[in-house]
Amino acid sequence: MKPIAQNKKAFHDYEILDRFEAGIALVGSEVKSIRAGRVSLKDSYVEVQGGEAWLLRCHVSPYEQAGVFNHEPERRRKLLLHDREIHRLDQKVRERGFSIVPLQLYFNDKGRIKVEIALARGKREYEKKQKLKERDIRREMDRDVQKFRDRKK
Repeated sequence: MKPIAQNKKAFHDYEILDRFEAGIALVGSEVKSIRAGRVSLKDSYVEVQGGEAWLLRCHVSPYEQAGVFNHEPERRRKLLLHDREIHRLDQKVRERGFSIVPLQLYFNDKGRIKVEIALARGKREYEKKQKLKERDIRREMDRDVQKFRDRKK
């Protein structure tokens, strides 16, 4: 699994509850551009409409050698999921507070481009601050333990 792009902001803004692997319907110039690493998942999200899942606001830069056959950078891209997965995601999103966010774009072992999406619940501001405090405390404790071990030697 070779990651192409990651949505690091999603881990900060959301509590990840469940993950799914989805295929993505792309045109040729998009594939070339993604292989070159010219893609951003920042501010993108997944929406379920008419029994289909769509990736929205994912920016794939135009491929320079494509000429007139180039793609639109922020077009809607269809996600390839099983019907039962789409139905399950749709049911959860209809509940208050749930969202579907892409976590990363990667090549699978067969060389196909996949997107990892997650069912997530938005964090409140105080939850984000609490998480940062816990991380700082953990880092400080690790430093103290390392100093103690170094002094012992």
